Amino acid sequence: MTTADDVRRVGLALPRTYEFFTGGRAKLKVRQIVFVGFSQDEADMGFGYPKDARDGLVASDPETFFLPPARDLRYQWVCAHLDRLHAEEMRELVTDAWRMCTPKMLHDLPEMSPPTAAAWNAMDSGDWGGLRELLHPYLHFADGDVVLRGRTKVLAHLREHPVPRPPSRTEVREGQVYRWFGQ
Repeated sequence: MTTADDVRRVGLALPRTYEFFTGGRAKLKVRQIVFVGFSQDEADMGFGYPKDARDGLVASDPETFFLPPARDLRYQWVCAHLDRLHAEEMRELVTDAWRMCTPKMLHDLPEMSPPTAAAWNAMDSGDWGGLRELLHPYLHFADGDVVLRGRTKVLAHLREHPVPRPPSRTEVREGQVYRWFGQ
């Protein structure tokens, strides 16, 4: 059984996501695009889903998935009863909905280790103090021709380059990002 708080944990860990309240309902957004919305009682959620595939999703499990109200059928949107979703299925649906409204360069981040995704999210939001906590003190950072060692040098480099590319791979030690390889 999945709850709205479980969905929030997954959604808010994704880069550029924030929660917004309107009309007594919580929504998860990237910029101005909503990719997950909850019913007022938070028993159901709506989420971004390709129009051409939504009828198939609803037909696959009509007790879990349902179409939005007729006024919202023009959107790429499907709804689900949260108490019928398994955690892994919910994570996949929320992540795919997020991918529909973010740049392609970010799409692989949710598949990376949690410390890496959290570090990128902290950097993306400008939370340098939070980023410092996620990086190993002896971090090795390689981005193209730039090779930096030590958390202080890496943070200075990232501040000077406000839109670095996501890592192609990372090495995590003791729950912190130890090596960060650029693309």
